[in-house]
Order: sequence, then structure tokens, then C-alpha cells
Amino acid sequence: MMQPYLFPYLGYFQLIAAADIFVLGDDLQYIRSGWVNRNRILHNGEGKLITFALKRDRFDLPINQRQLSENFEEEARHLINLIHQSYARAPYFSQVMPLVERLVRFPVKNLALYIEHSIRELCTYLHVDTPILRTSDLHIGTPKNKQDRVVRIVKSFSCERFLYPIGGMDLYEHDFFAEQNLMLRFFKIDAIAYRQFREPFVANLSIIDVLMFNCVERVQELLSCYSVFTANQQQAEPIAATG
Repeated sequence: MMQPYLFPYLGYFQLIAAADIFVLGDDLQYIRSGWVNRNRILHNGEGKLITFALKRDRFDLPINQRQLSENFEEEARHLINLIHQSYARAPYFSQVMPLVERLVRFPVKNLALYIEHSIRELCTYLHVDTPILRTSDLHIGTPKNKQDRVVRIVKSFSCERFLYPIGGMDLYEHDFFAEQNLMLRFFKIDAIAYRQFREPFVANLSIIDVLMFNCVERVQELLSCYSVFTANQQQAEPIAATG
């Protein structure tokens, strides 16, 4: 389970591809400083932040109650122009740019639905067929805390393992999950580099960057470049990273 992110980095899609079921946390609280509605692309050899502006609203609203700005059509035009300028000379620009433009111009203002649409379309483009669901559709009741929330979601599918990015090691406790007869595993993208316009390589950019410089077949290969850890491990587990 992850928050829905706009055009997230490659690791996000690796996680989707690795899982048996992927859940979008659409009812989690929107975090202004997070990556829900922003990401980075390559511009003039450096990572440049792009932001999808939102309508002003209460800070405590969940993602699925936030809206794109009222003048987003105009802002979308500027975003598309920036992406076009940044990647016009990229080897797969002609294949990828029409998809990116279509996703940016998707005529829905609800932030969660807008992001979900782009994630699903990008998964289709990459031939990733993992079922994607929303937490708001699961009716899990009122969790006591973050860990209880995850346990309720995992058990709603009768699953045995929960896979989460390695940055969440401090959020979830191995013993708590073990008491619930669940295996907790952490996911980490391997060191990946590909040819951009020039050196040095700028890592962890939006999936837009990955697609602009790599064919679909190569991206599919990159989707398997990750490792899986337990909370106490320093080296990856020699197991398949599913579930």
C-alpha cells in the first residue's frame, strides 16, 4: 500500500509489479511537503521540481477530497511545454510524449482519481497487470494507528505478507506483524543508471524520465532490479518478492 503519487519514480512501479495486490491509500491525509502532486524531471542536466497545483482547501483533508486548481487547464499547458522542452531530444520522446500529454490533460479535478488514472495507464503501458485497489473501498473500520490500518488491509485480502519501501523500517514493527501472523518485508530499489543526455546521471527522477530514455522492454527489465529485506537484515532475502 502506498499513497497515490503523480508520475512517481521507478521504484513505485517496481513495488506494484512485485505485489500480488497493490492498494492506493487514497483516503490518507494529504501532506503538503510530500510527493503526492509533485515530482522531478530532468531539465538542463539537473533535477527540476514540477508541481500540479491544487485548489486551496483545509490542510487536514484526505487526498481523495482534494482538487486540482480551478485554472489547471492553463497550468497543464505550461507543464506539458516544460516536459516537451526538457525531453524533445530524448530517444523515446515521440512514443512517450503523447501518453504524458494525455495523462496531464485528463479532465478530472479530483486529485486521487486524477493520480489513479495516470498510474493505471502507465501500468498498462508497461504491461504491469497487478490488481490496483483503493483503501476507501475496503471498509476496514477505524484503525487504532498506522500499523493496525495495514494489518486490517492485509487481512481483508487474506494475505500473509506486506511489502513496503525500505524507508518505512521505522514505521512498522516486525514483532507487531509477527503477532498478527503476518510477514513484514521491506523493498529497496537497486542502484540503477541509464544513459541520459550527458553525465553525471541524475537518479530517482519521475517515471517520465525513465520512459523517455528507455524502451518498454528495457523498463520491464528494470522493474525486477530490487531487493527485499526483513527488519533485521543487512542483506537481501533470497526469496521471490511477491505478496
